[in-house]
Amino acid sequence: MPKMTERERLAKIEADQQNLAREAETVRRGLRVQYGKLVTELPVERLSEREFRDVLGHAIRVGGAVAIAALKGLSAVGVQAESSPAPSRKRGALPSSGGDDASKAVHP
Repeated sequence: MPKMTERERLAKIEADQQNLAREAETVRRGLRVQYGKLVTELPVERLSEREFRDVLGHAIRVGGAVAIAALKGLSAVGVQAESSPAPSRKRGALPSSGGDDASKAVHP
């Protein structure tokens, strides 16, 4: 097999990168469809769209294991108080401290 020139090697590497990027996107979309199907089995209608996006966004940002550990740390009483729609509507938006810091504890 003849040795490839640098130009041919570069063209092959670039083509391989494009193919891998397409394959990664295909796998990413398939995984998102699979996870989307899981959501259809959950009672997400109990959350507003914003709450749903925020919960998932924070869980993805901090990582699944950290998010699960934090949620398991919540008391059952605290969870019941937060899930009732009346108190959550009475609360105003908390002023932002400048950043979205998941390390700060939020107490009801």
